[in-house]
Amino acid sequence: MIYVGGVPFSADSSSSSSQGNNTLVALMEHPILVSASSSFMAIPERKFSVSEEYGSERTRQSKCVYIFQREYATVDPALVDLVGTDEATTCVGLVLRNRKSGMTSVSHMDFPNVVDIGLTQMLSLVVDHDADTELDVHLIGSFNDALPQHADIGTRSESHSKLDRHSFRLCMKIVEILQRRREKFHIQTLHVLGHNTGWNSEGNAVPVFNGFLVETSTGSIIPASFDRTSRCPDEIVRRIRVMASFGDPSWKGRLLDTYNTHTDQFIIAPCSWTMSLSHSALALRDLSDSEILLNCSTSPSAEGPDFVDNERRIWDYLIQHPDWRDTFPMKQPHIFARSADGGWMRQ
Repeated sequence: MIYVGGVPFSADSSSSSSQGNNTLVALMEHPILVSASSSFMAIPERKFSVSEEYGSERTRQSKCVYIFQREYATVDPALVDLVGTDEATTCVGLVLRNRKSGMTSVSHMDFPNVVDIGLTQMLSLVVDHDADTELDVHLIGSFNDALPQHADIGTRSESHSKLDRHSFRLCMKIVEILQRRREKFHIQTLHVLGHNTGWNSEGNAVPVFNGFLVETSTGSIIPASFDRTSRCPDEIVRRIRVMASFGDPSWKGRLLDTYNTHTDQFIIAPCSWTMSLSHSALALRDLSDSEILLNCSTSPSAEGPDFVDNERRIWDYLIQHPDWRDTFPMKQPHIFARSADGGWMRQ
């Protein structure tokens, strides 16, 4: 059940099939959530880095957990200071935080078909089974990818003009499942779709913010972006796991589980890929930057400046390691423990 401002939320629905649509539309127009989104928009974006050479503030003392697309992590505030994600265009970052314990689960959802089971995965360690659990909820990311160039973003329907676009369908599914479940979800931030839409120099609609950080001790949410040094551990292998999961039936409808809440470790389970993926990488590597964007992104005009480079690095790895067993000898996972400086160390 969704709550806004401490009050149960409901939206008129003429049919069950339109329930998620009407709920999302009404939430996007709710004065409390509109005000919260405006406040979030005014927060300066934090540039997160663990390397001083990039000119960002040094943050090695902070114990951070970073999640990629289709991953989730539930963190204990006694062990982790910050948890976050970025690189979201049509994806949505979802935060669930237990008001009593501070246990916080964050996911980077990319398609509607992972929402139902994915939400159950997230709730497994944040819900108090002996009492009604009060959960603060934040949805950040996605943008109005239904908008044509130079459209009027101020129109009343900018957040829900078309149902065939990635962002709207994903957001609609999330609020539909939240409303359907018995837990008490207090939505604090709904910075998605039209609220998170701006314009680039070519006049294309783009997300204002692509990521965020959660301060686990307080539950505060701030806009954030990460550089390559902070998207860790095991960056390239985890990116490949996302690709491989689409063809792996064991991951159907599920978020990727990489982080162990109790031990504060990353455990990257083995994933397999076929030689054909390496052959595809050889062909894709020869594409131009614009062709890579058109072929590999749901929002080619809205991707970050390092999107193409990240894709090429994935393909280079696959070309150099066509046999997945070279990456996971004896089918053993990659395990990373927290180092003394707050980073990660391979075990």
